[in-house]
Amino acid sequence: MMCDGCGQIAPAEHVARRLKRLEWATRYRPVHIHTLFLGAFSPRDDKDFLYAPNGEFHGEAALLLEALRISTAGKTEDAVHSEFQRAGFFLTHILECPLEDDDEGQQAALKKRLAAVATRVRRSLKPRRVIAVTEALTPVVEDILAMDLGCPVLLDNGKPFRLDSRAGKNGAARLREALAGTTAD
Repeated sequence: MMCDGCGQIAPAEHVARRLKRLEWATRYRPVHIHTLFLGAFSPRDDKDFLYAPNGEFHGEAALLLEALRISTAGKTEDAVHSEFQRAGFFLTHILECPLEDDDEGQQAALKKRLAAVATRVRRSLKPRRVIAVTEALTPVVEDILAMDLGCPVLLDNGKPFRLDSRAGKNGAARLREALAGTTAD
């Protein structure tokens, strides 16, 4: 069976996992999306998936929340998700499923899904702006910029904003500046 979240031929368990994640994310999708954070791949572990109801935030989810200065300390997962939602933020990925492929296979998979993502962004999500996050988008940045998303795409000096620790505090600060509209790319 073909997974419509990543374009891979996948077993029923893969599709069921994708649908579960879609259900989690839909629960916290803002009615009006101000900022759509666009990542490359959905995290492999549910604990790293922002919308997972696991009570803790790890990996990509923790990095994004930290960069946005959304504290998780002493809050329920629902309170954190609601704060993210009230800010008009939504996180999605070009490939809504994790991939096992090498870098070349991942780049080809990303390119293959771009048209479907552009359609989803224009017709369904309709954000005011898209902010590319995660270094894995670097090989397809020009393709993303060439797509008609119906809104501006914000980058960090021509590259996706990095959320990982290698980007350091400056990466998070630049992301916050872009959100505040104090930088342009």
